Amino acid sequence: MFDFSTPVDRHGTWCTQWDYVADRFGAADLLPFTISDMDFATAPCILDALHARLEHGVLGYSRWKNDQFLAAVAHWYASRFNSQIDIQQLVYGPSVIYMVAEMIRQWSAPGEGVIVHTPAYDAFYKTIEGNQRQVVAVPLQKINNDWHCDFGQLEHALAAPQNRILLLCSPHNPSGKVWTHEELTTMAALCEKHNVAVISDEIHMDMIWGDHQHIPWCDVARSRWALLTSGSKSFNIPALTGAYGLIGDNTSRDAYLNALKNRDALSSPSVPALVAHIAAYQQGAPWLDALRQYLQANLQYIADALNGAFPALNWQPPQSTYLAWIDLAPLNVDVHALQKVLIEQQKVAIMPGYTYGAEGEHFIRLNAGCPRSKLEQGVERLIAGIHSLR
Repeated sequence: MFDFSTPVDRHGTWCTQWDYVADRFGAADLLPFTISDMDFATAPCILDALHARLEHGVLGYSRWKNDQFLAAVAHWYASRFNSQIDIQQLVYGPSVIYMVAEMIRQWSAPGEGVIVHTPAYDAFYKTIEGNQRQVVAVPLQKINNDWHCDFGQLEHALAAPQNRILLLCSPHNPSGKVWTHEELTTMAALCEKHNVAVISDEIHMDMIWGDHQHIPWCDVARSRWALLTSGSKSFNIPALTGAYGLIGDNTSRDAYLNALKNRDALSSPSVPALVAHIAAYQQGAPWLDALRQYLQANLQYIADALNGAFPALNWQPPQSTYLAWIDLAPLNVDVHALQKVLIEQQKVAIMPGYTYGAEGEHFIRLNAGCPRSKLEQGVERLIAGIHSLR
């Protein structure tokens, strides 16, 4: 029913991944597997809804707090996660990272600590440090092909009085770890015990593979908390902007909305973003399910190709996300030298793992959200680049 195999030319569309690859990699003629958007057109139901709205012709100021948007979000949580959310807790924002930044400002003071599991999404570091807070790293431990949290180390960080917030990535980017119900409830209890607020970034919540299950933080929350997310990753609509979240207590929610409207003047939402989210959450499930099958096949292709070329790698697809987090340590490859080879000889852009912190030093992150033909080229060039160094 849906075509994910035919490439869409994104050149000349002000596309970060294709048109501005030189900003990060220093060369413009690279095949990119970088920033986490996809090379697929969004769901037809979203395009139809946008066309219908544009035909109206008037694009004035609007409100996010309307029955259609609230009902669409509630429907998505009920149908996808079996979670009955309280729509009175819903808030809107221009992006998940804006909302993360605002909750950091609300719940901590300059100089205080924000705990993150590392390696971490690079915007986490920038947002914490950009708001004059301290990054407090709790490294995940890689055991075989699974990632684990050291809860003793986590509690030690939570117990420090200067650490005010746990910034959780659920599911985790870049490792692809899906947090279990037991892990989440343990974190919730520890945060309550030590009076630490929780910000849960759940933007990859729809991209869970196999028997793993996403559990929204609101289903386990015990202390002050905010769950922040968007349909932008799932339906490939980040250019429309727009995010939403749930904030558990009235005082924090009111303070957030006051900052959004009165301090930052951002309370009038992007009308196309609202239209897209409503269409996605009410009609987009069949498209998303087809996309999920395609992405899982892409990730399995990466595993088969890499392990065929390098059996010692034994790379397995992640539990979630379309981002292949690949540990090159078994191959004893210098990842800095590899980046130079990939860019200068293979003409391919793949994110180096050290972008996501010291714990990512021996990794690369390859975006598999693309037609198979592009992915095959990228993996072949990656294999050739590794071979040239061995």
